[in-house]
Amino acid sequence: MTGGELTLGAVPARLEEREREIAALAETTGEQIEQLTARLDELGRAAEEIRITRKTLLELPDPQPPAPPAPKLPDHPAYRQILAVFTAADAPLRARQVCEAMDMEIANTFNNTRLKLKRLTERGILVETGQGSFTQPQP
Repeated sequence: MTGGELTLGAVPARLEEREREIAALAETTGEQIEQLTARLDELGRAAEEIRITRKTLLELPDPQPPAPPAPKLPDHPAYRQILAVFTAADAPLRARQVCEAMDMEIANTFNNTRLKLKRLTERGILVETGQGSFTQPQP
């Protein structure tokens, strides 16, 4: 017999050795399965947390942009009178119409009123819809 051949008495010893190897591999594989199962559970929990977060975020209302600060009205009382005229008006007004609504002499106050209307337009309080035609901005 050569060194590579098994004798009848060596077969049970070889089988027992192979059985121990398989048992060791099975134990190692079992431990790997436990580790992978634990990792799979962790990943499943993380995915569920992401799904919950996504759902929560999608249910939130869209944030409203902050309202721009209201334009500051000049201190002179004539500006309040002009705005009162525009509040009562249902159409754009010209400087002449504003003067008439305020019972002012058109010849003496027309240019001053037009300049005030331009100032209010620059501040965003009024809108010039056409040349010399003013109105309050629409929301």
